[in-house]
This record gives sequence, structure tokens and C-alpha cells, in this order.
Amino acid sequence: MLRKLTYYRKHGSESTERQISTRCTHIRLCVCRMMEVEVGHHNVLLVRSEGIYSAIGNQCTHYGAPLSKGVLSGHRVRCPWHGACFNIQTGDLEEYPGMDCLPCHTVKVENNKVYVSVNKKVIITFKYLCVMVCSLSVSAGSASLVCAETLRQENFGGRIIMVTRDNLLPYDKTRLSKVNYPNSVFPNSVSSAKFPGFPEILAKGLECPGKDLENVKMLETPEDARQIHVACIGCHIVIVGTSFVGMEVASYMTDKASSITVIGSSELPYQKTLGPEIGKVTMMMLAEKDVAFYMNDNVSEVRGENGKVKEVVLKSGTVIPADVLIVGIGVIPNSEFLQGTPIAMDSKSSVIVDKCMRTNVLEVFCGGDLATFPLKMAKDQRVNIGHWQMAQAHGRVAALNMLNIPTELNSVPYYWTVLLGKNIRYTGYGEGYTDIVVKGKVEEQKFLAFYIKDDEVIAAASLNYDPAVSAVAERFATGNTITKKEAEYVATHIPLSHFTPQY
Repeated sequence: MLRKLTYYRKHGSESTERQISTRCTHIRLCVCRMMEVEVGHHNVLLVRSEGIYSAIGNQCTHYGAPLSKGVLSGHRVRCPWHGACFNIQTGDLEEYPGMDCLPCHTVKVENNKVYVSVNKKVIITFKYLCVMVCSLSVSAGSASLVCAETLRQENFGGRIIMVTRDNLLPYDKTRLSKVNYPNSVFPNSVSSAKFPGFPEILAKGLECPGKDLENVKMLETPEDARQIHVACIGCHIVIVGTSFVGMEVASYMTDKASSITVIGSSELPYQKTLGPEIGKVTMMMLAEKDVAFYMNDNVSEVRGENGKVKEVVLKSGTVIPADVLIVGIGVIPNSEFLQGTPIAMDSKSSVIVDKCMRTNVLEVFCGGDLATFPLKMAKDQRVNIGHWQMAQAHGRVAALNMLNIPTELNSVPYYWTVLLGKNIRYTGYGEGYTDIVVKGKVEEQKFLAFYIKDDEVIAAASLNYDPAVSAVAERFATGNTITKKEAEYVATHIPLSHFTPQY
């Protein structure tokens, strides 16, 4: 059945109407509950939940993903790409990494027709509306940004100062390993004091002869990314590290460098995080682009000529020609300045906080990469998770508790990596998993993987299976357990179309 939907847009005292034909019947909309529509030149998400229609902007305020392809749960929709959540009735941001709320539009139903009225004044372009931490913040990361923004949104009128070693104002650090150069995102309501030191984390360096030669690079800032980009064009590059930074930089350089060699200390890339099956596929993806891998090996020496890198010597004895050496082997907490203070830290020098992001010292809060905190979905196991989305959640929770608005952290971890233009998405906390249930075929680069511990799903990863990971994240967020039997049933009985929104 073909049904007519009528949409109109107001222009001052005038209004224009447009008849749009769609093959989404009334019954079909009840089943799918949301659809993308065009109202004038505006992209709108039309939703039906509990018999009530609502309309909000359709593009996620993080990277612009179409929310119509996401997951609807109750009164919120979760982005299919990176897990940001928005209230479908108000457009409010309810989970990061979204950077702003969505415009909310008027809906009315008359004579079996749905009318959406778009107020042009509320249409926004995607921009960062970020600020930073109560009176004094050390670091300019995403936790600090969101903390400051939340303080201002909650009408905190005091002065906010951010202390940072960066010469730039806050930026999206997730882009660095993809060698993009983000713009600053700082409004005028925050003072930024640029003092040396005080990043939340520091990149681990090599500990071997030749580590200080020119063209030995680490990726921490946009300037590092720029230098790496310039230095690697047409050159022989060696990358140490097979986790997110190393693999993403290798991916980015496949059409720029003369040769790329990746050194890994484990048997396969991402082995501790994504597991051997997925690690093997990522290795094959890059190998098909002529990236060479030396696994189960480490750098023993960096040889130079005229002060610059010439060769990289491995513990196995292999000698690799190199013009540039990029080190991406992990990070360490930059908490030395807290040594000798009453602030409690764990054995890895991370700051211990509670569910409200409070340290053991009154009125001192900590969030982001430096914090170790109780993760609700992991039965309050104390963890350290250095990802953008979780750090943003830390900032919001810290700000609210600073203002004596009791709030506990309940976010579900969600992150992603990009290799050769393909996104691997991950949600949950998979440390200690003992089994993996896979839907699809990993070797065909189309799969959904469930990580199992004690007969329960504790994490999920996917490639070319959107919005499956967002659906799992929403299940985690509601506190509902996914059993191993359920995962096995999904893997064998649920078709791919179940995870693809129908319109």
C-alpha cells in the first residue's frame, strides 16, 4: 500500500506544503518506528514510539551519521556509528560522543497524514559547543571539555581555568592516528593557561640505542601528525605497535609511503582487545596493501646516519631499512606531579575514583585516561579505559557532582577503529573473555563477534554489520544480560536484515 505523507515548512507568516510519497505504510512505520524524511532541505528523523510521533534532526552531532539507521530503544535513539544517544522527544544528548543536542521539530497528525513543521531558527550546523573543569582543570582532554560545558549548562558562574601543555585549544584527538588535523573547539567562557606538562597520559618511548635519532616519531599532538605525514611521503617507514595507533597510521600511509613495515610484540594485531580471529583479518587487510609484518618481535637498536634513522634492528636479528620510525606502543599515566600528595593511586599510577569521579580528597575529581573507576556493566570492577566517549562521560558526571547534583557513572564503553576506510566497532569490556561467538565470516570482513565470560556476553565487535554493536550497547545500557545461548541463537538464526533498519 502506498501512503501519502504531507510535510510543511513555515516561512514567517507563510507556509509551504509538499506531498511526499513513501512506501512506508502506517503498519510498517509501527514496526520500524523511525524513518528518514526530507522537510524542505532539512534531513529529519520521524519517530513513532508508544503511539506518539516526534521529529528531531537525523544527523548525529558527532560525525553526522544518519540516526535513521541506528537503534531505537524506549525514548532514545543510538547512533549506528559511534553509539551517541539522543532523546527522541527533546533532542537532548543522553550519551557521548555526540557534541551537541539535536533540533526538535513540531509534529501533528491529521486525517492519517503526518505534518512536520521545521523552525529554521533551531536548525544547527555541527559544531563543538565545548568549554572546561571547576575553577582549575589540569589537562585539556575530552573529560575536561565536557566537564566545563556541563558546568556552564548548569549555570555555574564562577571562573573556569584549564591548564594544558598544548599550544592548541581542545581538539578531537581520535583523529590523530588517522592523521587528520582537527580545529580548536574552545569558547570564550574558559581561560586556558598553557603551561608545560600536565597531559593526562604520555606516549611510551623505545628503550634502546638510537631511540633519540631524528625521524623517530611518536603521535601525541596535531603537530606530530603533521610531521609524520610530511616525513613519510615516498619514504620507507617502520611502525612499532600493532594496536590502534600503529595499525591506523599504517592504514593511512598505504598510498603515501614507499614501503611500510609493522613490528608487533604479540602474535597478531589487536590480540588482547579484539582477539586473534579479528586480529588476523586486520593483518590480512593491510598485507594486501603490501604492508609487511614482523610479529613476536621487538626493536633492539635503531641505527642512524648523519643523525637520522637509517635501519631498525630487531631482536630476531632482522635489519629493516627505514627513513622514519613511528612508535605506537602504548601510554603511561602522567601522574608524577601527584606523587607525595594525599591523592590515592593504584599500582599503575592511575588515580582512583568512585562512581561519582571523586578522589579520596574532598573536592578533587579526576576523569579521562588518568582515572581508574568502577565500571557498572562489569559489576563495578575497577578499570582504566582510555577512550574518547568514556572520558566525555567522566567529565559530565564529575561536573554534576561538583555542583552537588548526585550522579553516578553508568555509561557503556564504545569505541571504533578505522582501517582502509572500514570501521570496526566495539562495545563493552572484554577483558578476561574465554570464548567468542561469531555471526558471519570474519575472513570475509563481515561479522558480529560476541565475547563471552561466565556464559554471558561482556563485549561485542563488528565489521560491516551496523547497527548491531549499537544494539548490543543499548542492551548493556539497560542492564539486561545477554547469555551465551542468546548469542549463539543470533549467530545461527537471525538474518543480517534484522540489524539493518527497514523503511
